[in-house]
Amino acid sequence: MRIDAGLVKKLREACGAGVMDCKIALNEAQGDLDEAVKILRQKGMATADKKSSRAANEGLIDYYIHPGAKVGVLVEVNCETDFVARNEDFKTFVHDVAMHIAAASPAWVSRDDIPEEVKAAELEIYAMQAKQSGKPDAIIQKISEGKLVKWYSTVVLLEQEFIKDPEKTIDDLRRELIGKIGENIEIRRFARFRVGDEVA
Repeated sequence: MRIDAGLVKKLREACGAGVMDCKIALNEAQGDLDEAVKILRQKGMATADKKSSRAANEGLIDYYIHPGAKVGVLVEVNCETDFVARNEDFKTFVHDVAMHIAAASPAWVSRDDIPEEVKAAELEIYAMQAKQSGKPDAIIQKISEGKLVKWYSTVVLLEQEFIKDPEKTIDDLRRELIGKIGENIEIRRFARFRVGDEVA
């Protein structure tokens, strides 16, 4: 089918994908813009999965100081090449992540960073709550695990909803950027400072 140039432009603005990728996705979706967005996102996720094993030793350290200078963040985000580290889309992503951390106050980058004893303690609390509310033993574990996953979405950076677009998580943004620039991208570490916080 013939794809209207205006539709291609709208899709590019929505996803940041290349012209040919947008045309192909719109063809697959038979001109349905929402469906084409889904197709591009799925392709981006598949690309991200393929590239996630590649070493990312370049990148940037960026900072964000919230107005009033009471909260500040330092974040390191890695990519594969110095060329991509200078890319405006990459720089914007890094700064957005720093700003997000200032606002959302995650405790860890990923689930893998959470100590096992912390996960176990959370599970125990949820199991106790489920038991006290009279839930049958057979489903207590399922309820507890469900609550643990919800807890991850509040304390794990990659699983938090992006403050500028709650339809996407930080990991969705990361994967979309991988699909767009073609390199592995990793959020390596961050430090969040708030005036008056105790030093650990």
